[in-house]
Amino acid sequence: MSKIKTAFFCSNCGYESAKWLGKCPGCSEWNTFTEEILDKGNSKEENWETYTPEKRNTKTVALNDVESNKEKRIVTKDPELNRVLGGGIVPGSLILVAGEPGIGKSTLFLQNGLLIDQLRVLYISGEESEQQIKMRADRLKISNDNFYLLTETGMQTIFAEIKKLKPQLVIVDSIQTLQSNLIDSSAGSVSQIRECAAEFQKFAKETNTPVFLIGHITKDGAIAGPKILEHMVDTVLQFEGDRHYAYRILRTLKNRFGSTAELGIYEMTGEGMRIVTNPSEILIAQREDQLSGSAIAATLEGMRPLLIEVQALVTQSVYGTPQRTVSGFDLRRLQLLLAVLEKRGGFQFGMKDVFVNIAGGIKVEDPSIDLAVICALLSSYEDVPLPAHICFAGEVGLNGEIRAVNRIEQRIAEAEKLGFEKIIVSKYNKKSFDPKAYKINVTALSRVDEVYQQLF
Repeated sequence: MSKIKTAFFCSNCGYESAKWLGKCPGCSEWNTFTEEILDKGNSKEENWETYTPEKRNTKTVALNDVESNKEKRIVTKDPELNRVLGGGIVPGSLILVAGEPGIGKSTLFLQNGLLIDQLRVLYISGEESEQQIKMRADRLKISNDNFYLLTETGMQTIFAEIKKLKPQLVIVDSIQTLQSNLIDSSAGSVSQIRECAAEFQKFAKETNTPVFLIGHITKDGAIAGPKILEHMVDTVLQFEGDRHYAYRILRTLKNRFGSTAELGIYEMTGEGMRIVTNPSEILIAQREDQLSGSAIAATLEGMRPLLIEVQALVTQSVYGTPQRTVSGFDLRRLQLLLAVLEKRGGFQFGMKDVFVNIAGGIKVEDPSIDLAVICALLSSYEDVPLPAHICFAGEVGLNGEIRAVNRIEQRIAEAEKLGFEKIIVSKYNKKSFDPKAYKINVTALSRVDEVYQQLF
């Protein structure tokens, strides 16, 4: 028997070292190296090549000789999934989907696998039995004769079954449960995740079969396993949402075949994931009384316009140091906007506690909600409700100016569609649209103090 081969891997980023290190050279974290067995020295009778389908003819070609065909996509019956993938599933792509436990990843992709009835779909589960998956499928009430199950964690057995079935789409739930006998460490370790993902990558590219890998996340919210896992795959999707709310958000973190700014919204029901076709209505709280500290922002997520409610609460600070608390918004951005109001508007927020919340549990990075945040803060500060049926779209600069935002026409059209009577935008956006083309009153202002004078 030959010598046992071991190596040390950083559990945070996957950096490989021949010896133990206190500090990882890759990510600068301390005490993250663990020893894993790579090879016990046993001769392997089986490996992935045994199950490799017919090989492509590989040769060097000049770039100018390659024919550029329009990429063919598999369009699913789920428009939200099509949107976040950039128009559908690209054949031969490797897609990683990550999210918290219990958020609904398995339900979403079991549902989508059952809906794709034009393809032969193989659903590989290392976490549940066939009876458990059947119970969930019965709850979804979707029938599909082309849908096949495999409850297995051994990579060699999986590829033997794939060779027999020849599926056209593979869903793996989850990559952390699989184990290859080419690596002698336990399932879920850095080397096992990397090896199993590499084998699926090779399979996807050589057979032109799309593969979905469902993955776990760590307690810090990062995708479990080595960072190289995210580099290997073509697309990374994050499935998020508060388990106490029914709404779930599918967000693109990386996409080689489309935009990374797209967003899909679902509602978790007893019969699976329901597609939310008009998210603006659920993101604006339905209330009868006009209350202070609430403003509506016209924002964009990818190509989709959304109207969201920004809530602010300004109270007298009880302790010496005032609090700054945000939910769904950048804390540093809030501090910047408060500084603008103090310097340019003369409002004394220095001894006030400030709380900002984006309703609906959504996280927003679009700077165009600055104006709505400022108006919500001023409304709570003065304890005066904002006029009904008014919304805002504008970025606020350090000098108190309202800066132009992109694709203003889509924002105005969405506000008009939802019945708003007035939208305040930047004066520098006036060249981008014709106010007479809309029934909604479009007011263009250049400074924050002008907005304050008009509203209060």
